[in-house]
Amino acid sequence: MAERRRDGREAGGAGGRARDAGEVRGRRVRDEEARAWAELVGTARRTVSDGLVVGTSGNVSVRVGETVLVTPSGVPYDRLTPDDVTGVDLAGRQVLGSLVPTSELPLHLAVYRTTGARAVVHTHAVHATAVSTLVDELPLIHYMAAALGGPVRVARYATYGTDELAGNMLRALDGRTGCLLQNHGTVTHGTTLDQAYDRTAQLEWMCRVWLTASSVPGLSPNLLSPEQVAEVGERLRGYGQRG
Repeated sequence: MAERRRDGREAGGAGGRARDAGEVRGRRVRDEEARAWAELVGTARRTVSDGLVVGTSGNVSVRVGETVLVTPSGVPYDRLTPDDVTGVDLAGRQVLGSLVPTSELPLHLAVYRTTGARAVVHTHAVHATAVSTLVDELPLIHYMAAALGGPVRVARYATYGTDELAGNMLRALDGRTGCLLQNHGTVTHGTTLDQAYDRTAQLEWMCRVWLTASSVPGLSPNLLSPEQVAEVGERLRGYGQRG
């Protein structure tokens, strides 16, 4: 189905771009936003190539000042170009571009309004989505849960794109940088797109490990205690290169 612009007119061309070439909504794109858009598109394409989403499921956003750049609704990521910059303010008003923003915009804006996040990644990763149907919290199968702030919670199910889902997600994210959405997928955030993406990949990997270990007949996986994970969290504060 063709993408529709917010003014109700049908868009056309590759990737659902507006019929009027070069037409954009609101102000001009700043250099910093153009660079951020290129990084966002790269991250969105990576979610597909790494198997975390299928088609146009999932979405990615990045905050630049008071503007949130976000993937548009229903447009394959490999068709996005520098001219397709899509941005809104923190109230959800479109300030950049002519393509309709992702239907999960309430989810992204809720994160930016309540945390210091600068990037959000939402996927329908297979193993994480499977786990979201089984438990209320991902069992502590690996110490890297500490990288997400502790045991990963599952947000209660609500229809996609709704304020109810955004509220459920915020409760699951309290004190965390990632959560599962019941019968839906994952949400992670970070100070950069790379960090948010890495947290998504880590969460999907932990879900896969737990599902694999739990599938062995007659055995139950050994789990870590919250205290053990908290200890790792302290060690991670000094992890990596300095300077």
